[in-house]
Amino acid sequence: MGNQRPIAVDLFAGAGGMTLGFEQAGFDVLASVEIDPIHCATHEYNFPKCKVICASVTDITGDEIRDIAQIGRQEVDVVFGGPPCQGFSLMGKRAFDDPRNQLVSHFMRLVTELNAKYFVMENVKGLTIGNHRKFVEEVIENFEAKGYNILKDNGVLNASHFGVPQHRERFFLIGCRKDLPLPSYPLAISKPANAKKIPKELTNLTNSPTVRDAIAGLPDISEYTELMKQDNLQVEFGQFSEYVKLINNFGESNFGYKREYDKKLLTSSLMSKHKDTSIQRFSATAQGEVESISRFYKLALDGISNTLRAGTPSNRGAFTAPRPIHPITPRCITVREAARLHSYPDWFRFHKTIWHGFRQVGNSVPPLLAKAVASQIIKTMNISPTLSEDVHSLGEKTLLEFNMTTASQYYKVSPYTIEPRTKKIFTKS
Repeated sequence: MGNQRPIAVDLFAGAGGMTLGFEQAGFDVLASVEIDPIHCATHEYNFPKCKVICASVTDITGDEIRDIAQIGRQEVDVVFGGPPCQGFSLMGKRAFDDPRNQLVSHFMRLVTELNAKYFVMENVKGLTIGNHRKFVEEVIENFEAKGYNILKDNGVLNASHFGVPQHRERFFLIGCRKDLPLPSYPLAISKPANAKKIPKELTNLTNSPTVRDAIAGLPDISEYTELMKQDNLQVEFGQFSEYVKLINNFGESNFGYKREYDKKLLTSSLMSKHKDTSIQRFSATAQGEVESISRFYKLALDGISNTLRAGTPSNRGAFTAPRPIHPITPRCITVREAARLHSYPDWFRFHKTIWHGFRQVGNSVPPLLAKAVASQIIKTMNISPTLSEDVHSLGEKTLLEFNMTTASQYYKVSPYTIEPRTKKIFTKS
């Protein structure tokens, strides 16, 4: 990757939603730090030119990131990431000093050790509400003490306002070194399609893409029994919507690297096995309504998706999150359909299992939302990104097939880095 593009580092990278969004805005993401070996493998598959560092942020330094990713003495333009929110605690007067909140502290440490020009910290909307706001204020105070200015406008952004067919609100804290100009938050470009309530400031905007747009061209997987046992298959795709063409790299505003992939291969499409009674209930549920037993939401073709969630981690039961019901076929949506609703391109692949695949989608920032934020930083840096002619090959397919043991061996880390499951996967369907 050339030096003309600004340099970024991703912390808490997951499968790479923010990495992709920042790449699409014009950044070269040279390093991604992630503790989960299975997520690391998926990230490596999709971003073979990015150095994936399988480690906790608590155990690595800025200099080590520079050395491992061969960044050397180049300036790091932006560090971004979303410290997991499960650890946030407000007990005591100084929440920031609580060891349970250490991941945010280490995020800040790495931003300063890398002397990043800009940073973006992404998290749940709940951090802006009530007592949690005090924690954010402490984070801001600490960043300011370390020489950073912070954008203090309302940082809650909804993905559906940025061309994503999903209601998903996330909080973004943006800052820069005091010798640099602050970026602003991106302005909304769309309103949620067919929403019951539209904020006044969005009324003149065009509708966001819909569920219909998101799943356009995908085949009826019920016709392919092979997908009961495998997650990929050669199929005939139908007509793509403008939205799908956009996320699949046909848009002129996408400055990401093109990927070499088989355009006739349907991926991340392992089918769920449902009981006959569940299928009957799914069929009887109207679009846009919640099925009363499973509490699963049935997608409406001309609306947007509800928030896609990740489920619980392995040490908290390994429960699969409630997955939406397909608007036409009486089944839960596939990982690929979820990825379309999340603005991932079709070349981007996830772990072959439904549980890991949905965790990877549900835990991630929609790439188009990340791109909107990243583009504001590019604009503030006074950089005009250019379309790259480079085409990147994807990684080895075996990276998507690892279990925790084989992934840990591959990255030479302990298989107990992520606590093992304590319960079987369970859904109400």
